[in-house]
Amino acid sequence: MTMTALPFQSSEPGNSHTVPLPPHGVASLADEDRRLLADAERALDDRPRITMSLRIGISMLLCFLLVAGVVVASMVLVSRVGTLQEFLDKASTYALEVENTRRYEKNYLLYGTGLDDALTQAQAAHNQLRSIKASMVEVTGPQVFERMEENLEQYDRSLERLAELARQPSATSQDLRTQELRTLVEKDLRRRGAQLIADATDLLERERLRLRTAIRTSWIVAASSLLFIMLAMALVTYTLTRQVSDPLRRFAGYTERIADGDFSPILPARRYRDEFSRLAVSINRMLFRLKDREAQLARTSRMAAVGTLTAGIAHELNNPLNNISLNAEALHEGLSNYTDDQKLKMLADIVSQVERASATVRNLLDFTRVEKPVVVSLSVENVVREARRLVANEAEINRVEFDLKLPLDLPKVQGNPRDLQQMFLNLFLNAIQAMPNGGVLTVRGKTTGDRAIEIEVTDTGVGIPEENIGSVFDPFFTTKEVGAGTGLGLAVSYGIVQKHNGTITVRSKLGEGTTFVVRLPISSIEGGVGASLSSHRG
Repeated sequence: MTMTALPFQSSEPGNSHTVPLPPHGVASLADEDRRLLADAERALDDRPRITMSLRIGISMLLCFLLVAGVVVASMVLVSRVGTLQEFLDKASTYALEVENTRRYEKNYLLYGTGLDDALTQAQAAHNQLRSIKASMVEVTGPQVFERMEENLEQYDRSLERLAELARQPSATSQDLRTQELRTLVEKDLRRRGAQLIADATDLLERERLRLRTAIRTSWIVAASSLLFIMLAMALVTYTLTRQVSDPLRRFAGYTERIADGDFSPILPARRYRDEFSRLAVSINRMLFRLKDREAQLARTSRMAAVGTLTAGIAHELNNPLNNISLNAEALHEGLSNYTDDQKLKMLADIVSQVERASATVRNLLDFTRVEKPVVVSLSVENVVREARRLVANEAEINRVEFDLKLPLDLPKVQGNPRDLQQMFLNLFLNAIQAMPNGGVLTVRGKTTGDRAIEIEVTDTGVGIPEENIGSVFDPFFTTKEVGAGTGLGLAVSYGIVQKHNGTITVRSKLGEGTTFVVRLPISSIEGGVGASLSSHRG
């Protein structure tokens, strides 16, 4: 047997290759099944490729960018707080310089000492104010800075003017004017000094407020960022989990319906392909191989049934052959002694026996012929009678009587006649073999209340031990002697019933017999033909 291959486009880009299929695999499927498999593989592969690895990588990159953005924002806020703190320190130093200047000013005005220290301290305050010019302009605006600088310069000039007045020689005529000028200078000095203190205090308060606001904003941003990261991580986790769990749920459904005998291919359910697409292709190939193996198993079971029927077939053929031989010998030996009517009668007997033998061979060939399954609306009664006819001689040899109790108005079912015939044939042979000393094989039929019919096949044989009841439908399980059976008949029957959306159960009591109950849904299309495979999305 040669290997046959189907074209298969791999999910990996640039990796198109042909996958060989084993003998009796996809290569031995019907043309329709092969076309369905090829169409499913083409549909699964003809989609843009977005793998799980790529989606996970993109998700991790987005999470990294989010965290990096939060870290950068935090660094900016920390830098801002540091800048505000540094400016507050410089503003505090300026305010301290102003306060020291005013202290020396007051000492001079009260005690006449410290004027030079006041001038020095005023110059230091001026230098400090210039050092924070850029930051202060940003905080208070250029107008406020210019006003504070102008006020400090005027204060410095007043101090210098006061120092000049102190250096002038005292003269009686000038004492009054000097005193008045000194009074005016001191008044201006006090007014400007008070304004300097007020401006410095306002600047400090304003900076402390900005620092507290920046710190509070940092806390809010940190808390909000943490919450946002948690929500983003939860969303990413949920999305990735759905990306994995949803396909897994779908594939669990596929395995369940494959286990129920539905071998229809998996088709795309999303607009892109990923690792699960490769899995879907593999499952499609697997289920079509399973379908082919099931057909092989059915053929094996059918051939086993034919082997069991050999004795009956030989008996069925031997009788007409003996009759033909007797009539032919009689004609040969005494052709001239018979009248024309007697000769015609003997020839008619020969023809009748030939037709009987031909019908037996034809029935056997029909039963063993491999055909494409056809689903039709059929009468179970007719199927049962055909199966009974095939085992009639086997039953006669084993002294087994048939008792058919099927109602004439039993509803039709939707199914394949050949498969159902094989199923009942397997049950009949199993029942006959369970009655080695003869017995009665009863077939009853009835309609249930949920649009189904039940067929009971009951024998009066040896029964099944309780410990074996759960294994009777397992492939190759048998309690017969070696060479007496393959253990496939009931397993194949179980598969046939499952394929027809029905059930088969067994009840038995050792020494009293066994009953198999076959339950099949009633056909909704009387006489219609409906053989098609449904498609499932994956």
